[in-house]
Amino acid sequence: MQPPCSGGTSSQPCFNGCFPSPFLASENSHDNTSNSNSVSRIDDLSSATSSSLYPNTHFTNHESLPLLQDSYNNFIKSFPQFSTTSQVDQIRDQEYQHLNNLSNTCFDYTGYGLFSYAQQNQKSCSSLSSSSSTRYLNLEQSFFDVSIKSMNLKSQILYRGHESELESRMRERIMTFMNVSENDYALVFIANEVSAFKLVADSFLFQSKGSELLTVYDHNNEALEMMIDSCKKQEVQILSAEFTWPNLGIEWRKLKKMVTCKKEKRKGSLFVFPLYSKVTGSPYSYFWMSLAQENGWCVMLDLCALRPKERDTLGMSMFKPDFMVCSFYKIFGENPSGFGCLFVKKSSISSLKDLGNATSIGIISLVPTFAQCHTSSSHQNESAPPNAELLGFASPENQRDKTKEEQNEVSSLSEIVELQGMDMNDERLEIECRGLDHADSVGLIVISTRTRYLINWLVNALMSLQHPHDENRFSLIRIYGPKINSHRGPTVAFNIFDWKGEKIDPTLVQKLADRNNISLSRSCLKNIKFLDRNQEERELALETKTNEVEKFGISKKKSGSNESRILVLTATLGFLTNFEDVYRLWTFVSRFLDADFVEKERWRYIALNQKTIEV
Repeated sequence: MQPPCSGGTSSQPCFNGCFPSPFLASENSHDNTSNSNSVSRIDDLSSATSSSLYPNTHFTNHESLPLLQDSYNNFIKSFPQFSTTSQVDQIRDQEYQHLNNLSNTCFDYTGYGLFSYAQQNQKSCSSLSSSSSTRYLNLEQSFFDVSIKSMNLKSQILYRGHESELESRMRERIMTFMNVSENDYALVFIANEVSAFKLVADSFLFQSKGSELLTVYDHNNEALEMMIDSCKKQEVQILSAEFTWPNLGIEWRKLKKMVTCKKEKRKGSLFVFPLYSKVTGSPYSYFWMSLAQENGWCVMLDLCALRPKERDTLGMSMFKPDFMVCSFYKIFGENPSGFGCLFVKKSSISSLKDLGNATSIGIISLVPTFAQCHTSSSHQNESAPPNAELLGFASPENQRDKTKEEQNEVSSLSEIVELQGMDMNDERLEIECRGLDHADSVGLIVISTRTRYLINWLVNALMSLQHPHDENRFSLIRIYGPKINSHRGPTVAFNIFDWKGEKIDPTLVQKLADRNNISLSRSCLKNIKFLDRNQEERELALETKTNEVEKFGISKKKSGSNESRILVLTATLGFLTNFEDVYRLWTFVSRFLDADFVEKERWRYIALNQKTIEV
């Protein structure tokens, strides 16, 4: 039994993860009023979520699902505050039109978008000075490129090397977005999350004896595996938190013991911690980070699963981890490429190795990507700097002075030649990251309100699907991690089971979802702790009788010898996700209530003369 939560002012942490925000809670004390209010809020959310599917509480036929408009009407009745998030819908309509044409519904993005789709598709180019002709910038739909830097992490932080104007402005914009002070942290651009984890592992000054790496992850993570591999080569002891079945909350007693077991203050050991699981959406308390710091651990905070503006919370300013990792992509639902960001606390630079002339893999430079357009006109603003609204740059003066004549001239450009002589250090250039601007304008409360209602509605809707004509009423869906919960993250992990109770291969489901223009991710849960006395529950959870179907050329692969790992599907909601998106996912999943759905899709696939693809 986990300890009760409290809203008191004790400095003791809440170990059961009920407080994803840094509110003080006691491990042993119990404030009845505060706790009852918390339970009441969750009960109210659960009740409202259930009523949002009225009049049916369970659905056994995909054709019996209510229509989109009826479902939305019930949703709004249950969650009237959702209407206060209409600003997001306006932004989506104006700047992300590609999300409304049903070409693809994206549930496979994590991180944050820098730019908007409208920026990418603007037709205008801004002018460059020329006495007899005018040259224009034309973005090649990538905003920027990246190039590898030959420098080790500590040298990059101390000397920064040659930083272009693009990198300088991008760094300033991101640190402002995250509310991180340059007085406290240095920002290093890295290729991706994997590179960030490996850089820290390779560069961190582990002690020769007794150093430990302690991680808190309920799923396989490529970046974490790279870190662990590097640490093993350095003879660092690897420790992992465990997660209790069935809700996959932290097994807090064991984690507390690992964090506090040594009396002497640790030096040269690293605690790696996310605030949410980006697979199950489980929230974890800031106080694990606080407890680790009190016991001498250096702390690396994984921010990749947070919603926009959640980094701007009290916890970051209170605890100031030694390292922070996050990632940014270019355009939500259109261009997932981008870069990662590694923040290193300046007072923690001494915890990094001095590698001399050795270089690190993963540090990058941001390089503008553009081409030159040519026209014979001469009445352009010769003093205007190169605008790249598409590049994320904007000169305010040039934007205001644009005329219809200039825009018509741009639309008639016919020749594109190589751009030479561009000065990207023009001080008048300003970064315009509309994706970040949108998150700033909407704010944390609206973003959190919107995603909280949508993710809880989706969880309840998925759980309402049950197979027909069965005495045991097998549920079509199994949810892994928290169910309806006001504190959960915007991600749900699930699997689909047939009428015999056997799991349908997640790889097959993912492929069928893709055929229906819905993008899902796959992940593998691990570090799960089962009660020894319940072997039957363990076998059921591990799905030892997984359906071995081979459809669409998909062959089932063995997951290895670790029996405690469970392959799952994940759906992640972004702040631009709307009700129609989650409704589409619900209706797609409901089609598996038809026992012949997979076989029908197989024959439809063949009829369309599609080639099978080995996965």
